[in-house]
Amino acid sequence: MRDTEFSYAYAVVRPAAGLDGDALREVEGVAAGPVRLVGAGGVAAAVGSVPGREFSEAALRHHLEDLEWLEEVARAHHGVVEFLAARTTVLPLRLATVYVDDERVREVLRGGAETFARLLDRFAGHVEWGVKVYAGLPRDLAAPDAPGPSGTGPDADTDADAGPGRSYLRMRRREREDREAVRSAAAEAARRVEEAADGIAVELARHRPQQGELAAGSGENVANDSYLVPGGRSEEFRDRVRRATRDLPGVRVEITGPWAPYSFAVLTGPEAPGGTARP
Repeated sequence: MRDTEFSYAYAVVRPAAGLDGDALREVEGVAAGPVRLVGAGGVAAAVGSVPGREFSEAALRHHLEDLEWLEEVARAHHGVVEFLAARTTVLPLRLATVYVDDERVREVLRGGAETFARLLDRFAGHVEWGVKVYAGLPRDLAAPDAPGPSGTGPDADTDADAGPGRSYLRMRRREREDREAVRSAAAEAARRVEEAADGIAVELARHRPQQGELAAGSGENVANDSYLVPGGRSEEFRDRVRRATRDLPGVRVEITGPWAPYSFAVLTGPEAPGGTARP
């Protein structure tokens, strides 16, 4: 018996010459499937067929707990969105936006045509840049001065007179002061980034700072923001951010992009695509 297939929607786009059938054959979607355009209401959705055994509501509840499966789907989803973004204005849809068939996709497009058109107008010619600010102690701050084997060091005499207990407390106080200084510098970096972006970025989206495995590299992520920037001013944006934060010790600033406007494609209400196998 043949498995039921659902329609997986990647993004809403404006039909463009660079998105004909031949062009779309260059990209592979989720479940290694081809991508097609489904049009209605003056816009179109990039859609692929996915197996119901993996993308039904019950199956997705299970699969979304499987990090390996989720990473594979997310990589394919992102690959399609970026392929589209290189050729036309894109309204990315959230991961695992699945409908029962293409006709349901058309109904959603017709119902939200005005909203989709407004957002595509807003995103035209713009890209997303991510800026993360990390506070991390340099090596010379992470290891406070301590007496060497022969009792040398800036606090050696004082520490010897004070005893090990007081020396330990002094060392811990220096560590705390160093950390507070770096966190303060990181907060200043975040402020400077926002100031540098002013006049270039047209929108700002704040995200929760990342922790644990989501935080890339060393240090504490204290700011995790996205900026919607005119594509023609991307280099200016990056240069401004770098210059604004380069003299702050113990701070690492990570700039990523350009991306399709994921952080700004927020839809609510009945026109919002989402969910799985929607009738």
